[in-house]
Amino acid sequence: MTKFSILGAGVAGLCVATELVSRGADVELYDPSGEPGPHGCSWWAGGMLAPWCEYESAEEPVLRYGQQAIDWWSGKTNVSRGGTLVVANPRDLPDLRRFSRRTEGFREIDGEEISRLEPDLCAFNKGLYFDDEAHLDPRKALHDLWRGLRDKGVKLHRGFAPSGLENEIDCRGLHAREYLHDLRGVKGEMLVIRSMDVTLSRPVRLLHPRMPLYIVPRGDGIYMLGATMIESEDSTHVTARSMLELLSAAYALNPAFGQAEILESGVDLRPSFPDNLPRIRRLGRAVYVNGLYRHGYLLAPAMACAVADLLLDNRKSELVA
Repeated sequence: MTKFSILGAGVAGLCVATELVSRGADVELYDPSGEPGPHGCSWWAGGMLAPWCEYESAEEPVLRYGQQAIDWWSGKTNVSRGGTLVVANPRDLPDLRRFSRRTEGFREIDGEEISRLEPDLCAFNKGLYFDDEAHLDPRKALHDLWRGLRDKGVKLHRGFAPSGLENEIDCRGLHAREYLHDLRGVKGEMLVIRSMDVTLSRPVRLLHPRMPLYIVPRGDGIYMLGATMIESEDSTHVTARSMLELLSAAYALNPAFGQAEILESGVDLRPSFPDNLPRIRRLGRAVYVNGLYRHGYLLAPAMACAVADLLLDNRKSELVA
């Protein structure tokens, strides 16, 4: 049996390892930091499985391949299938109409149905409801994949992979730029807040003229609030402007969020190619899986399946460059 060595225990590496193991492959996984945690880009994600919403500003493959994600994740971690709600303040209703023209898979709803879906939202008169979308807790999902691999006997190494490995699959994100010269980082900022006064059951997107803002429930009054997309590779701190806009969005959804506790602030650099679409590349003896941009949890399952098809069945999808 061929052995595959996977570099990187982020969402890409763990999904690839999980898919290969499910097809009977022998896998070892290497990561300098060991199991998933705040050191990784995948830790600071929204976890929205929202291909139709993302299609508003993404290319068609994001919609097509993203629809595989909900079923793939459902067998491996908890997935909430409550859909996605998109709303806008009255002055931003033209943005809501523009959003609707650029995507599909939704139905237009009025204020009464918005209140029925999310009673704790402020009064919004119009919205878009994407019934078939879902979300997950990224941190739990990462740990569930990690434990699933461990329970199947996969060797999980804390440390750098030795040189000269055969059948190497590189899923290290921006750490692979030495070989992927067109890879860049896109800065994303997020907050984790807690409010026991507001209950939301699904991701809510509030349209904003400058950037998409969303809030994702994590349970027990905890919400992830994000996220910016800035062409910058400064990953040190959240900017004051971004924090103000993120908190203002939460306040606009319900003023009770003004009393929320800020539990965490986070910054990540999302590995991205020029067109913001992921790639599978074979360079020398290694296969590189990279460029997931802001679609890590949405597109990692499709990338993992494409890698397994390529390496086990010699079937090449359009994701293979």
